[in-house]
Amino acid sequence: MKWLALIFIVVPVLEIGILLWSGNTFGLLPTILIILGTGILGAFLAKKQGLKAIRDVQIQMKNFEAPGDAMVNALFIFAGGLLLLSPGFVTDLFGFLFLFSPTRQLFKPIVYNWIRSKMKKGQIIVM
Repeated sequence: MKWLALIFIVVPVLEIGILLWSGNTFGLLPTILIILGTGILGAFLAKKQGLKAIRDVQIQMKNFEAPGDAMVNALFIFAGGLLLLSPGFVTDLFGFLFLFSPTRQLFKPIVYNWIRSKMKKGQIIVM
């Protein structure tokens, strides 16, 4: 929970600082256009990747396979889409990293280790 509070404080401060710097360096209109462009591109990519992730989950469930990896992919794609829709460069960076499979692979071990540690402590109920 302490990490969540830290994220809600540090990320907005970074975003505001970078947006101010970008506005001063490139100008107001280019900065706004970049923000709008990444939002539109992010929504398009998230929709495309999200539909593929949903199909992967459905196929695995249809074949009576556990859709664990496909569900984690879908979660990353959803989070990436949300991050790209929020204005800012730091959130856009992580949003794009979450959308693409090669870079998503860098974050998966962190999520899997977090889930394992929660399961060992009995904090996640598996049905």
